Amino acid sequence: MQLYDIKGFTLVLNKVVFISAVFVAENQKSSQFNVKMIDDLLQFKFPNHAEAVLARGLLVKALKEAQV
Repeated sequence: MQLYDIKGFTLVLNKVVFISAVFVAENQKSSQFNVKMIDDLLQFKFPNHAEAVLARGLLVKALKEAQV
């Protein structure tokens, strides 16, 4: 089982359905991206755009490596 830790959550990578693009959160003060799991939707918010892009990129990399 491939696991990935992000902001206090441990994700089972083979249960990830999709990852959204990074976008500005409703409050206009943070950036976020969403991860759709088989049975849930998780929202990850970050204080700035660069941190959100980095976290999303690392998650995508982990998913690609888990498929090997």
